[in-house]
Amino acid sequence: MISRRRLLLGTGAFIFAMNTDNLYARQDFFPLWPDKPPEGGGPKGALRISANGSWSNIVTPCIQRFVPEKPNGKAVLIAAGGGYRWIGMGREGWPVARWLNDKGFTAYVLSYRLPGENWQDGNHVSLQDAQRAIRLVLSMEQNVHLLGFSAGGHLLGMAAARPDFASYPPQDAIDRLVPKANSVGLIYPVITLEPPYTHTNTHLSLVGHHPAPADEAYWSVQNYITRTFPPLFIAQAEDDPTSNPQNSVIMHDTCRRHGVPVQMIRISQGGHGFGLGKVGSPAAIWDEAYAVWLAARH
Repeated sequence: MISRRRLLLGTGAFIFAMNTDNLYARQDFFPLWPDKPPEGGGPKGALRISANGSWSNIVTPCIQRFVPEKPNGKAVLIAAGGGYRWIGMGREGWPVARWLNDKGFTAYVLSYRLPGENWQDGNHVSLQDAQRAIRLVLSMEQNVHLLGFSAGGHLLGMAAARPDFASYPPQDAIDRLVPKANSVGLIYPVITLEPPYTHTNTHLSLVGHHPAPADEAYWSVQNYITRTFPPLFIAQAEDDPTSNPQNSVIMHDTCRRHGVPVQMIRISQGGHGFGLGKVGSPAAIWDEAYAVWLAARH
């Protein structure tokens, strides 16, 4: 098992930063891997937390569990965005976990390894962590849903579309589980890395400055959609300057062609990275629509 000291290096700063909020006193931390992540490498030192609550220097990838007062039997694994350069816990991960708890959902917030932090498995490390996290949640919950934002949407979309892809060698009995979810929610996601949608940090982090077309296709979620993809909820603002809104259209249309149930919310204004959205703004409409949609999922 992973050492207590090593886990605290990865999580202690977060506990200190959030110790004024009673919600986070009820959380549990679960390291993703029984020892070091596959193939090793990675950064050293403590977790880095920016002023707005973004994480980087992910030494120990983990999931954090947030349990509501009255659980409704459904769990949601959350992946915040950040272009695979950081993870936006402060804007997306933690507030969404709080909101889901208020609705009765158990929330699991994923901290995944970042490709640019010197891991031996390079641009596959985030996908490895996502698959492992789904398996880990499935080992504890019977009804598991995915909710990803921006690059986190790309990550969970890719994991949901490729449950049979062996991104790492099996580590223990948990890896016998097939990482399938009951539904997928994608909020202002990056979906395609193919031209002309090549300007994102997600594109740069995964395929670099001068990629081959095959590499761009390999990391484009829509190329893996089949009729077995879980029911999809997708929401994005029409004025998103980071992830072109066509990403959501591509995902919506691809799922429809394969007979995958999909609900798409078009937001008139909100830009990118709005999380739950400011109260009273157009971007604040998606969360309640998602809650109703999620409540109907089995």
